[in-house]
Amino acid sequence: MIEALEANEPFPAYADELMLFGQLVGSWDVEVSFFDPEGNVIRERRGEWHFGWVLEGRVIQDVLISPPREGRDVGQASHEYGTTLRAYDPKIDAWRVTFVAPVFGATVNLIAREHGNEIWLEGRAPDNSLCRWTFSEITSERVRWQGFSSSDEGLTWTREEEMILHRRR
Repeated sequence: MIEALEANEPFPAYADELMLFGQLVGSWDVEVSFFDPEGNVIRERRGEWHFGWVLEGRVIQDVLISPPREGRDVGQASHEYGTTLRAYDPKIDAWRVTFVAPVFGATVNLIAREHGNEIWLEGRAPDNSLCRWTFSEITSERVRWQGFSSSDEGLTWTREEEMILHRRR
């Protein structure tokens, strides 16, 4: 199944558009911070995040894992072990994104677009509140991801989580 799933490169007809997320393909070490409503760090974790081409290069799939597999104690439970599918849809000139988080029993559907030098993914969280996830400060070696929520239909946003990604060598 993995052999049938994986691809080596983006689908040629949309190669340029696919590079919005294609620039993330590879493996990353992750530093995760969670915030209270006042913006104070309440918890920190480490993780790993792997992005790759799948389905003839039409889709980018990732796996987000915390704590990292390496260095885990035998039998240690996952805080996070989820996957995301990101598919470019030329009909809307945007990405359809589905995050599946079995540890939490949750699925989130989002629409992603380039927003200046950032990537914004917007949709509804499992509790039906608005959510916005952003990739920013993107370089070949480091990326900043942030998760925001809004309980007032987008009038105000609260940062709940931040991940700093460092590309593995």
